[in-house]
Amino acid sequence: MKDTTMLPLDRLRELLRELDDPDPEHREMPRDYDVPAARQRFRQFADAAERRFGPSVSAGMGQDSSFLGVVSVPGEATGTGRPLQMAISNFGPFVTARAGLPGLLDWKEGLDDEFVTWLDELCTELGCVYVPFELLMEPYDGPTPLGDDEADEAILAALAAASADEEEEEEDDLPPAWYDRYFQYM
Repeated sequence: MKDTTMLPLDRLRELLRELDDPDPEHREMPRDYDVPAARQRFRQFADAAERRFGPSVSAGMGQDSSFLGVVSVPGEATGTGRPLQMAISNFGPFVTARAGLPGLLDWKEGLDDEFVTWLDELCTELGCVYVPFELLMEPYDGPTPLGDDEADEAILAALAAASADEEEEEEDDLPPAWYDRYFQYM
């Protein structure tokens, strides 16, 4: 990777832990969250992406989530042929990016050094912190409960019983990752 202002991975891990509030009232956003300032930052972020990639860029805000919003760039506009997603968390605010479609394992392809440098510089300009997606895929070991609570377990049990007759392949249950803490629906 070319020289950027990106923080070292160990410092990014420290920030992820520092901003992780175990209080259930603050799973979606920090205690001192400034909603108007965050929305303004997201607009600036989306505008910068549109200037770089053109009018086909789309942006949408999150709801009931720990992320503020997502900016999506279609593959035709990225120059790589692969779609691109950039997300801003409500915390930090952390920013991450990935290429490809959600669920694909090759999400790192398509994030070249030039793009990462641009994104990191934009984050610095907006007071954000770029966190590489691969760091966010590390197992979550913070204090905030991300797993299913008792109500979720009851709902899941009822759904499982209702679909017991259907033969479906079971997916491996992956442990929560830092991405789940800062960039997912709650």
